[in-house]
Amino acid sequence: MRRHLLTALLCLVVPATAGAQSLARGKYLLEGTSLCNDCHTPRNEKGELIMSKALQGAPIGSQPIHPMPWAPVAPPIAGLPANYTPAQMVTFLQTGKRPDGTYPMPPMPPYRFSRTDAEALTAYLRAMKK
Repeated sequence: MRRHLLTALLCLVVPATAGAQSLARGKYLLEGTSLCNDCHTPRNEKGELIMSKALQGAPIGSQPIHPMPWAPVAPPIAGLPANYTPAQMVTFLQTGKRPDGTYPMPPMPPYRFSRTDAEALTAYLRAMKK
């Protein structure tokens, strides 16, 4: 019953080019495997994710033991980052390379999603509120 309700709700917010199944796959990838919320969602004073601000950007709560380049903040990605088109986001998720040809600093991992998974994740991000 829950799965059918989720699919029905996702159909209401799905862009015309993305199906509910693709959106559900994107949600699974974002929350279940990539763990995007761990860095891109702010935390409260107890260290718990503030899901009402999911993927709105947040300070990185850890640092490397040895000096190295390190991003102090994870940018907002809900709705897609402002400087990314959907096609650029798919490429980023497949190659780890930004539209300008650079790579993000750690702790952002260089994901190598399949095209299908990158498209599903991009569709899910686009459907989220900014």
